[in-house]
Amino acid sequence: MANCWSLDISDLAATTAFGRRLGPLLFPGAVVALIGPLGAGKTHLVRAIAEGLEIDDSRAVSSPTFVLIQEYDARLPIYHFDAYRLKNPAEFADLGVHEYFEGDGVCLIEWADRVIGLLPTERLTITITPVGETARWIEIEGHGARYESLIEHLRAGSE
Repeated sequence: MANCWSLDISDLAATTAFGRRLGPLLFPGAVVALIGPLGAGKTHLVRAIAEGLEIDDSRAVSSPTFVLIQEYDARLPIYHFDAYRLKNPAEFADLGVHEYFEGDGVCLIEWADRVIGLLPTERLTITITPVGETARWIEIEGHGARYESLIEHLRAGSE
């Protein structure tokens, strides 16, 4: 049973603040599945998570749509995947994702719904739904004890 939490995010600054709060809670081997339509703010959230993971310059974070994966140095290595242009899930597997999942970094996967069957059963899933020009409805699901605990920490920090 997943632990779920929803957030009403009013603007880009609130999205950034959320990502900066999430980053420090992530751990070696963490997998974060990001789901949402084009323009929902997935890459913006990844940039904010990278800031929370103490990346030197978050401007280096860009959508890996054409290269499929970007790697960034931070407190923990960041592996930023984008499944948007993949023809099928097998192409995702061919990137060697299972080695990344078992590694010491944090995997942030945009368009994760396209490769959901290849993701670890224990993961954090973040679904972003635009509800205005910069307002977003964010649903966070923690699958597995570590991710459920992570949501509890996020929830406690927002009160």
